[in-house]
Amino acid sequence: MGLEILQDEEVSRIISIYEENNPDIHSLNDTQKRNLVNMIYSTEEVVGINHLIERILGTPSSLDDDVIRCYVGYEPSGKAHVGWLVQALCLRRILESGGNVLIYLADWHAWVNDKFNGDMDKIKSTGAYMEKVFKILLGNPDEGEGSGELRFLYASDLMDSGDYWASVLKCSKNMSLKKVRKTFTIMGRDEDSADGDLSKFFYPAMQAADIFQLHIDIALGGMDQRKAHMYMRKVGDKYKWKKATCIHTPIISSLKASGDRMESFDHKMSKSNPNGAILLHDSPEKLRKKMRKAYLDPSDRNSPIYELLEHIILPEFGKITVTPKPEFGEPSTYSNLKSFIDAISDNTIHPIDAKFAVADAISELLIPINEYFNENPELLQKVESFSN
Repeated sequence: MGLEILQDEEVSRIISIYEENNPDIHSLNDTQKRNLVNMIYSTEEVVGINHLIERILGTPSSLDDDVIRCYVGYEPSGKAHVGWLVQALCLRRILESGGNVLIYLADWHAWVNDKFNGDMDKIKSTGAYMEKVFKILLGNPDEGEGSGELRFLYASDLMDSGDYWASVLKCSKNMSLKKVRKTFTIMGRDEDSADGDLSKFFYPAMQAADIFQLHIDIALGGMDQRKAHMYMRKVGDKYKWKKATCIHTPIISSLKASGDRMESFDHKMSKSNPNGAILLHDSPEKLRKKMRKAYLDPSDRNSPIYELLEHIILPEFGKITVTPKPEFGEPSTYSNLKSFIDAISDNTIHPIDAKFAVADAISELLIPINEYFNENPELLQKVESFSN
């Protein structure tokens, strides 16, 4: 759902959420309000929106220009999964609204986090695969450093600067080991997992330094990255550095997940559990097979089926159509999550038909990815060989 179909009522509703604490939001003209809402639409949380409002109003960046720079960091660590798609849809809206998007390929961060057992050649090769995936997911936008353009950067290139390591040390200053341990969930680790590896204690400071060194205005990440972003903002307060607006996207649960969601994100969809994860290379047939076994209780709002509809399908298409076999009824269309849940609850649609509708909508989004890698399989095959 881009700028062209974002309804005025929805723009007003989202603006109203932030107006009390950010009165400058009313200084935005209609186009600027629409751009702001488009950038944050269908996300879980926005922290520090005041910085983004100031930038849209014309306050120069820390590089003294008018480019709004958005960053999202990824460890190159394996094949693409549906979590990338959630963030790609958000990044597309940011590009559409004039932001510059940087995909930061955190190769040294992956090394610190023991991805591919620290094999940097495999990490770099996976980074090259990720570049191609994101170009496709974002619609192959123009590349460059200007507004509405896409760029890629490897952490190893940024780290060549002596200024970077000075920034890491500053970001580490006065931060206790106890506080750093609390951020280890950003690496998918528990608090006691790194006592024998000092490098992991630098990871949060490296992530904060990345944002400041790259002059970022929007730091995008899943809710599992929230602690790292809050760490960054505390550092910004200490040194009076400009703090990026932090936009957090929802976490999509494993297809097998049920019950309450824990802060540890144990429910998170992960490529390490392929039966519970949607990989972006899954065929429509494979996706239907996985979805058939997915957890779906009509009364449980935490179903991964509902999450996929709410956070991917409705924001992108604005609706979902359920098409049962002809002998079981006519197709039906739903434009909001509640009506979809109600239709399952009252047996208007069968849970299997609901699951297949979600699977087919996701498959439609994945057509460009599958077409490209069917014709150009080399990068994907190389990444797949790393796990064999």
